[in-house]
Amino acid sequence: MKIVFSRKGFDSSAGGGPSPIVDGRPLSLPIPAGTASQTAYGDLGLGDHATKASKGKLGAGDLCHHDPMFLADGTCVFGQHSAAQTHLERQGVGLGDVFVFFGLFAEEQTSEPHHRIFGYLHVAEMIALTNGIPDDLIDIAHPHALAMHSANDVIWRGEGRTATRAGDALRLTVPEGPPSLWQRPDWLKRGGLSYHDRADRWLRGKRLRSVARGQEFVADIGKRAAPREWLERIITEINKS
Repeated sequence: MKIVFSRKGFDSSAGGGPSPIVDGRPLSLPIPAGTASQTAYGDLGLGDHATKASKGKLGAGDLCHHDPMFLADGTCVFGQHSAAQTHLERQGVGLGDVFVFFGLFAEEQTSEPHHRIFGYLHVAEMIALTNGIPDDLIDIAHPHALAMHSANDVIWRGEGRTATRAGDALRLTVPEGPPSLWQRPDWLKRGGLSYHDRADRWLRGKRLRSVARGQEFVADIGKRAAPREWLERIITEINKS
C-alpha cells in the first residue's frame, strides 16, 4: 500500500498566497486555470477569498483549475498528467492506495503560513483518458475531461472528502514554522518518501524539511500497521463534522 502526500492549492507561486481558514474551516483555493475550465472562483463561492489571497490579482470571474473535485456523494475526482503522473506510475501507485492532499494555509487569527492536510482520496478507479473520456466527467466539467492535458492524462477516483475544521492533527508544519519544516509521524523515516532522499532533510526531533517544489510524494508503507493507524486517524479527523 502507498500513501501519497499530494500538494494542491494556492501558494506564493500559484495564486500568490496561502489559502484561508474561515470560521475554523480550511478552504483550499484551486490554482488559476492554465488550460480549459468552465469553473470560476465565484461558482465555488470563493471569489472574495481568491481576491484576498491573490492580493487583488484574481476575482470571482476568473477561471480556476477545479481539481481535485470533492463531490456531494462523498467521492473525489482527481486528474494528474505529465511528469507527476509518470512518477505515480513508477512508484506503483494504484487501486487501494490513498492520496492525502495538503497545501499552504494561513492561520485564521495570526495569518501564519503553514502546511496542513485538507482532504483525501481512497483510490477505487483509474481512468486513462487516452482510452476515451467518460460522459459523467464531462457533465461535472472536470478540467482534465474538458481538454486533455498530456498524452498520459489520468483520472483517479474514489471515496474522498475535505476537512470541515482545521484541527492540530492535520497540521504538518512544526509550531512557528517555517511551512516546509514538518513534524513527521513516527513511521515516516529517511528513505521512505519519494523526492526526499537527501539525508539533510531528515532532522532530529522527528522533523522533515520538505522539498520546495513537486506535487506527489509517495510513501510505500507495505503491510506495516503504524502508517495504517496514522492514516485511519487522519481520515477520521477529516470526516469529523
